[in-house]
Amino acid sequence: MAFLFGRNRPRSASDLVRSTKELLQRLIKEEGQNPKTEEELARTLSATKTTLQGSPDTEAQPDQVYSLVNNILQEALLPLLVSNIHRLPFEARKDTQTIISNVFRFRSPGSTSSEPDALKEVLRLQPDIVVSLCNGYDKRESAGACGGILKEALKWDAVAAVILYDEPQSDGRTIDIFNDVDVSKKSSGQGVFWKFFDWIDKSSFEVSADAFDCFRLILTKHKQLVSQYISTNFEMFFDKYNNILIKSDSYVTKRQSIKLLGEVLLDRQFYEVMTRYVDSGDNLKLIMWQLKDDRRMVQYEAFHVFKIFAANPNKSYEVQKFLIMNKQRLLKFLPKFLEDRTEDDQFNDEKAWLVKAIGNLPNDTSALQTQNGTPQSGGRTPVQQQNGAAQVRS
Repeated sequence: MAFLFGRNRPRSASDLVRSTKELLQRLIKEEGQNPKTEEELARTLSATKTTLQGSPDTEAQPDQVYSLVNNILQEALLPLLVSNIHRLPFEARKDTQTIISNVFRFRSPGSTSSEPDALKEVLRLQPDIVVSLCNGYDKRESAGACGGILKEALKWDAVAAVILYDEPQSDGRTIDIFNDVDVSKKSSGQGVFWKFFDWIDKSSFEVSADAFDCFRLILTKHKQLVSQYISTNFEMFFDKYNNILIKSDSYVTKRQSIKLLGEVLLDRQFYEVMTRYVDSGDNLKLIMWQLKDDRRMVQYEAFHVFKIFAANPNKSYEVQKFLIMNKQRLLKFLPKFLEDRTEDDQFNDEKAWLVKAIGNLPNDTSALQTQNGTPQSGGRTPVQQQNGAAQVRS
């Protein structure tokens, strides 16, 4: 009977990695036309997953896990898996997601590093893997698996930094975030981070939702890093955010984007970003238009951004002017705004405060002056400015 046990002997780490690479290369060459190759590759990936995390019947063995992770890194299997994950059958894609996530989480025994050892090695030698994971949103077949890996890996600042500071390089390599990043240098807008705006706006619902979750995680999980990045790239970031996300034809994208904007602006880590955003009359006009959207949840999220403009004690001349020109309309509009939210005490308190604050504004703009006593109208006459102002109709 001994020969029966020999048939079930686990394959070695080097054998699993070598077989996976060979089968992947065969799958690429055959362009997915050979079901037998797909089946063999699926079995190999399943065995690799079981070695890394165990199964309901067996526990993972630390020495086998260590050997397998090292072989995967040394043989550069991760880039091949990521770039071809869309070619795999559904269950094999799920197994590949589990494999890569387990590798990224791996820590050597006794490690005291703040980041998992394997992930740190990937970011040092193969940071393009992170960029390739983001580019998984280009294809519906790879979006879910790549997004799942990314969202787990984004626990770490260094992963977010690779995404933010990615720039096309003449040699095709991904930028070395540990040595080559100049945080004061403006982005070209060609890096992978800027693709998220189109992935969110133009993809299918499932891909868009996953890409937005990843985008939101980047902004809210890594506040200090992102605050610096947005401050440096303020004009380009909000040009895309306002014109692609907030003006999106998709109800879900519009609502979630306005909500995320409010969360970011109200966070202390983004104080500099907030003060610059609420200084703009164009931004105020955009948000005021959202108060009149046909969808009530869009109105509700816009309210929470609008109140930041109104509550700012150091309003710019431009913002004061817009608010004053719309004062009477706002005083008619706000008391009836979402008046059925009778049980939302915080909302009603904030709305009452806004009505009072706007009521305390001057009735006309003649008394407004800038710090040097001269209106900063950019050469436009009051009539021209009024024609360009947002109008909230009662």
